Amino acid sequence: MRITLTATARDFLALPLAATLTTLRPDGTPHVAPVRFTFDAATGLARVATRASARKARNVSAGGPAARVALCQADGFRWTTLEGRASVTADPVRLAEAVRRYTARYGAAPPEVPDLVVVEIAVDRALVLNV
Repeated sequence: MRITLTATARDFLALPLAATLTTLRPDGTPHVAPVRFTFDAATGLARVATRASARKARNVSAGGPAARVALCQADGFRWTTLEGRASVTADPVRLAEAVRRYTARYGAAPPEVPDLVVVEIAVDRALVLNV
């Protein structure tokens, strides 16, 4: 499912800002972590590069195909939250695409770690305020 965002919202999501990623722990409590991410408006796919051992990646993996997450970028009282189903992959092609997009957005590659994976979020809902 692809969502529709205004050009202003797409531009906001392209700014090199940090965001928070909210995942659910196996006990159902929320885990919120600061992240850098990319969003492909054409496909509705958001990507977060992280370590496989990171709590956020482990939470998504534990949630299986039903794992839902929220990714929120804020700048003062402007914010956009992207929600959707998430999965974790170490597929080299998908990981390379995540690193390419991250580098283009933030001007530097993500940290090189031996267990780098990408959390892919199929965005199906967007909440936008003052953007």
